[in-house]
Amino acid sequence: MPNQATELFAALAHDTRLRTLMLLAEQGELCVCELTHAIGVSQPHLSRHLAQLRQVELVADRRAGVWIYYRINPQLPEWAATVLRETVEGLRDAKPFAADRANLGAMPNRPDAPRCP
Repeated sequence: MPNQATELFAALAHDTRLRTLMLLAEQGELCVCELTHAIGVSQPHLSRHLAQLRQVELVADRRAGVWIYYRINPQLPEWAATVLRETVEGLRDAKPFAADRANLGAMPNRPDAPRCP
């Protein structure tokens, strides 16, 4: 968990991490393929930023076969969870966050299918 506010705000300061956190906060749990599709970045780029989010314990993950699913860490301190909730509420309809949600909604072969694209 981010023990210091600087860790949370540093995570929010990068476009890829902010967009990832916004999607996870709204969607609950997503796999890497869903995040890369929605945001439009490469898997290595996203994985590097997810590793940073895991390091400061903003996200948690679980493995299901070959896929790794991410979610907002349910053990976040209340102040950090409040910052994320307010950020989502304030930016939900702004660019690029609304487009990310639309991209995710239009994604073919979501993880319910045998394989992500």
